[in-house]
This record gives sequence, structure tokens and C-alpha cells, in this order.
Amino acid sequence: MTNNTLKEKIQYPFTAIVGQKNMKKALILNVINPKIGGVLIRGEKGTAKSTAVRSLVELLPEKEVAMDCAFQCNINYGSGLCDECSEKQINGKLDTEKRKMRVINLPISATEDKVVGTLDIEHTIKTGEKRFEPGIFANANGNILYVDEVNLLEDHIVDILLDAAAMGVNTVEREGVSYSHPANFILVGTMNPEEGDLRPQLLDRFGLVTDIVGEKDKKRRVEIIKRRIEYEENPINFSEKYETQQKQLSEDINKAIEILISIIMPDELIELIAEIAIDMGVDGHRADISMIKTAKTIAAYHHRHKVTKEDILEAAEFVLPHRMRRKPFEESLLDLERLKKWK
Repeated sequence: MTNNTLKEKIQYPFTAIVGQKNMKKALILNVINPKIGGVLIRGEKGTAKSTAVRSLVELLPEKEVAMDCAFQCNINYGSGLCDECSEKQINGKLDTEKRKMRVINLPISATEDKVVGTLDIEHTIKTGEKRFEPGIFANANGNILYVDEVNLLEDHIVDILLDAAAMGVNTVEREGVSYSHPANFILVGTMNPEEGDLRPQLLDRFGLVTDIVGEKDKKRRVEIIKRRIEYEENPINFSEKYETQQKQLSEDINKAIEILISIIMPDELIELIAEIAIDMGVDGHRADISMIKTAKTIAAYHHRHKVTKEDILEAAEFVLPHRMRRKPFEESLLDLERLKKWK
């Protein structure tokens, strides 16, 4: 096996990524709780965005999916099964298998039909049966959907993408005929702000946003270079060095997923969230709801069963920056100093 082949088989370990604490935390939170609504990572090129996304799947548990299903229905979702799998489950004929999660790419050149899939109307008219050709959303179900340079996608494709991410369902309608299938995926978008921004209405629909820059500290920058060279020269030996850290983080994530449903959010902290949102000049209520989901997930990540004020303030740093009111051409960065008044 050649060294290039080894690199394709062995991903750079997630725990070996130097710095970028907020990016790694935002990705982990979405894995623990996909209902957060995805994360948009904004930053310059060469800041380990794609490396982090692709290495993250190595930490995740295998999922139990339906065999011979175009949508790889995850039976643990219950109501998130396609019609065919639901019928098989009722009749006790649903066979399953274990699979690792994957990263599915959505290219910026993708057309609507390529993304959502297509219906064969002629076949439906002739036979009365729906024939659906699955798209990218079908492959993304139960996986991570990765959209690099999401700001360069056509707006109507972004709308479709965010709708499916929020609803967990993809519905295709053509000439009075409709077809729906589960589309439960973890949405990760990346972009370089220098190449243009997303419309505020679209930004608002990403659960979390984190801004990253290249490492400015000389020692840490040198460490990044050394680790990358070491990985490229011998991926197996390099990965073995982080095996213990990888295993521990994987166990932490799995434990957080298990206890998430039991996390308690005191009413006084919900009132605090509303107060923060009002003070920060955030429109609508999506930010408040996202803060609740994110704070609960942060508590679960730390294996606590009750949300604290500190969880709320940490959640605010991910949830509010892209939702702040701003004037044209003004950077959408959150003045974190304003959050200190609640500490």
C-alpha cells in the first residue's frame, strides 16, 4: 500500500488538531445533538476546517441502519423511517446492519435535482407508482453533510438545504405528485468571508457559527507544521500516538448522547436567555431556542444533568454572533465583553 493510499485510509486524528478550540467544540456539540441545527465555520483557507470535519466521524459510534435502503434509515430514529422501511418494521421484516457515519459533500455546482432527487412523472402517470431517484439528501441521511464555500451556493439551494436540515425530511413535488423521505443529517458549512457573506436571513438559520483564523503564536504554529509532516510521513504511527485521546473523546461523546435527554433547564435560566437576547438586540426567537438546545448539550458534554449559567454564556458565544443586528458592511462579530455582566 502506498503512502498516499494510507493517507486516504487513515484520517488525521481529531485530537491532534492544534488550537481551534471553538471550531472543535461546535462540531462536537452538533454531533451530540443534531437538533442544534448545524454549524457554519467562517475562516481563511488552511485553518483545518475540512480536516476537522472528516476526522470527526472516526470518533462516532456505528449506527444501526436498514439494509437495502436508499436512505440508510436509522432504526433508532423511530419515526424517521421511509415508507418502505416503516412497512417492513411493522411486518417484522426489517433487516439491519451496522455502519460508520460518513461525510457527504455537497458541491457548490449542484443543481436542485441533484440535491433533492427527482421524480419520474411519466412512470407515475403510466403505472400509478412513484419512482424516485435519490439525490444528495438521501445519501446524507444519518451522516454529516459538508458544504464547503456554502456562501457561493445559489440562494435557493441554500434555502432548500436549511429547510431539510431543520425539518429532517426532504419533500420533492412535481406536477401534483410528491415524495418524502427522512433527511436527518448534521449540517456543516464552511466559508471564507473574503469571498462574500450569506444573507442575514440564511445566517440566522444556522444553529451555531464560529469564526477561526490561522495560528499567530509561533510555538503553536511550529507544532502544527511538525504534526502535519509527521502524519504525512507515517499516518499509522502518528495516529497511534493519539489513540488514547481519541478513545477518551469518543467515550465522552457517547456518554453525552446518552444523557442529553435527561438534562434539566431551570426556569430562571430560560429567563436569563431571554434577557440576553433582548439586550443583544437579537430579532425573533430562533436565537433563544438555539441557546437552550446548545446549553443543554454543553451540560451533557460535561456529563452534568443540570444546565448552569456558565453553559448559557458559553452557548451565547456560538449562537449570537451571526444574529446580532448590524448596519450594512459592519462585521457580524459579537462584542463578548457585553456578556461579562451576567457572570
